[in-house]
Amino acid sequence: MTRSARKLLEEIQAELAPRDGDNRLVPLITAGRAPRAVFAALAAEEKLITLSDWRSFHALAARADEPHARVFFGGLAPGEQQANAMLDALLAATGPDHGDERPRAGCQAYPAYVAWLALNGESSATAAGIFANFAAFGRYCKDVAAGMREHYRFTGEQCAFFDYFAADVPEIEEQALAAIQAGLDAHRLDEREAHRCARLFQSYELLFWNTLADEFTV
Repeated sequence: MTRSARKLLEEIQAELAPRDGDNRLVPLITAGRAPRAVFAALAAEEKLITLSDWRSFHALAARADEPHARVFFGGLAPGEQQANAMLDALLAATGPDHGDERPRAGCQAYPAYVAWLALNGESSATAAGIFANFAAFGRYCKDVAAGMREHYRFTGEQCAFFDYFAADVPEIEEQALAAIQAGLDAHRLDEREAHRCARLFQSYELLFWNTLADEFTV
């Protein structure tokens, strides 16, 4: 009997869950204890990440030889372009990033891994790894947006990037499940690779946030 894509995702997310709370920056923002300068850094780093991921998702879609995988990756690419533009208002409100190391290696490791997968990753395992981390990233963004409004008085336009990724999009979930299921049905998806991919995504995600936490802890 063929494995269920949803069951595989549930297993991966259960494996990742114990580390979701290792993000040290988001609690500082939600408590209002991070300096305002952190938002200039967040915006500057995410500007680079969204542009890189936009290219990488296009490359993943072009390289995928399975239709559901092409739909999934092709659907993610426009969102990165849209999110990139949403950062302009935040950049205008915060001014330039004055961090000592710009861009920060710890922040840019995540898009570097996405770019590596665009060349080397098996499509369905990559889809599983990416989507398995979406829920945690969405929660981080929801908490950041709430903290920005409550403690830093940012406007809705300035919070738009984080609001965008905090929103639940059932269509993306359906596309991810279809891409993963196609890999399972064709016996092309190596479950160990999917788990490994998801763990690395989580590690690079946490490295992004914690690199900034280390720099901006006051």
